[in-house]
Amino acid sequence: MSISPELLKSVARLKLDLPPVAVAFVATPPAGLDHIDRPLPAGCSYWKYASEGHAFYTLPEDHQNCPVGAYTHGVTLSPAKVEELNGLIGTMVGLQYIKMEEVPGIPHRETPMAVAAYAPLAQATFDPETIIFRGNARQIMLVSEAARAAGIFESGAAMGRPACAMLPQASATQSGVASVGCIGNRVYTGLADDEMYFTVPGKALPRVLEQLDTIINANVALEAFHKERAATLA
Repeated sequence: MSISPELLKSVARLKLDLPPVAVAFVATPPAGLDHIDRPLPAGCSYWKYASEGHAFYTLPEDHQNCPVGAYTHGVTLSPAKVEELNGLIGTMVGLQYIKMEEVPGIPHRETPMAVAAYAPLAQATFDPETIIFRGNARQIMLVSEAARAAGIFESGAAMGRPACAMLPQASATQSGVASVGCIGNRVYTGLADDEMYFTVPGKALPRVLEQLDTIINANVALEAFHKERAATLA
């Protein structure tokens, strides 16, 4: 999928601190991408690394450090990691952070992971399965409104724990997904207290970006209107 420079200009108008990240789960490594040089602490750590300007791919063994992320990504875990995952789930249940009956409902990839490709959106040489936008509440508001205008964000609900579950959710439903993140994600990615995510299915991205300029222009005009009205009514 090729995104025109004109459409990418609307992304620049969001003034994001970090660029959107393209992610794809594929059978073989995309041409021109290098294998990540070291396993990172969690699956979401790869989003952060890509947002810093790196384009690369990972293999299942690169996702063994985070059993929860491995589960949502469809990574086949070693017996030791399965035991670690069960222990972590038990700890979260014991802390009343999650209920055991919630676990089967956590979105996850049904197909075993072979290769995951990552790149800043503008540098992606592969067709993204999903695109992760990271920003403050105002920036994500604009992206979500563009997604709604594009017809891919009808639900008002936002996902929470685990943040990585938004990738299989967006891919499976072909809908935009807002996520407030989770504490693990905030630790591993440095996500600030006022930041959150919005994930767009790759096939819908052109439609969302086509709406983004209109949404941004409308918000600029409406902000001026409401400020004037607020001053008048004060």
